[in-house]
Amino acid sequence: MPTVTIPVRLTMRTGKVPESSQKPHYHGHRERLRQRFAETDGNGMPDYEILELLLALAIPRGDVKPVAKALMDRFGSLGDVLSAESEALIQIKGIGDSAATALKVVRAAGLRLSRQQITKRDVIGSWDQLLAYCKAAMGYQKIEQLRILFLDRKNVLIADEVQQQGTVDHTPLYPREVVKRALELGASAIILVHNHPSGDPTPSRADIEMTRQVKDICEKLGIALHDHVIIGRGRHASFQGLGLL
Repeated sequence: MPTVTIPVRLTMRTGKVPESSQKPHYHGHRERLRQRFAETDGNGMPDYEILELLLALAIPRGDVKPVAKALMDRFGSLGDVLSAESEALIQIKGIGDSAATALKVVRAAGLRLSRQQITKRDVIGSWDQLLAYCKAAMGYQKIEQLRILFLDRKNVLIADEVQQQGTVDHTPLYPREVVKRALELGASAIILVHNHPSGDPTPSRADIEMTRQVKDICEKLGIALHDHVIIGRGRHASFQGLGLL
């Protein structure tokens, strides 16, 4: 009978897991980040690691650490990343439409949470929460924006509206339109808030003159102008605090 040779495949026992079944290195890193977050609620974690965790939810595969660091390098801070336009975000390698949308959703959720801190309560008595909300909503804007808070007789927020958007250093304001809107809403008082994209909240001469005009018209109609707050990068200036009202 002819001899039949059966090939035998020898497998060396090296104790190593075959390469095909090894998990990518970033799996362990993600798990360690999740564990740290679970233990600390994120306290003490740098911004880029919080950003990594956010990106990991939108990008289930791949190492997001380089992406997070690229975003921080490009925009400068977590707040700047979340406030960046989607078109700017997707220019970063690794960020697609889904990831950009996820980051914008996080910002929107954060603003709603912050806004709830001043809803249905005396905003004058919740001044720190009001400032925190305004800084989150306007502090990272690249152009000037005018926001008006309309209040009732108990200083409870009736409406929070962005009235105008301008350029990097100017926002048009029409005092009569401000007062007209206050009358439409039945507001007894207003607070003006606008941002300086330069980061310096110091009032300009135009800011001061415009505020005086609004105050004069409001007083004639029995509407109080409680304050005009200018938001800079992490700072603010209050006309009331500066003695300008």
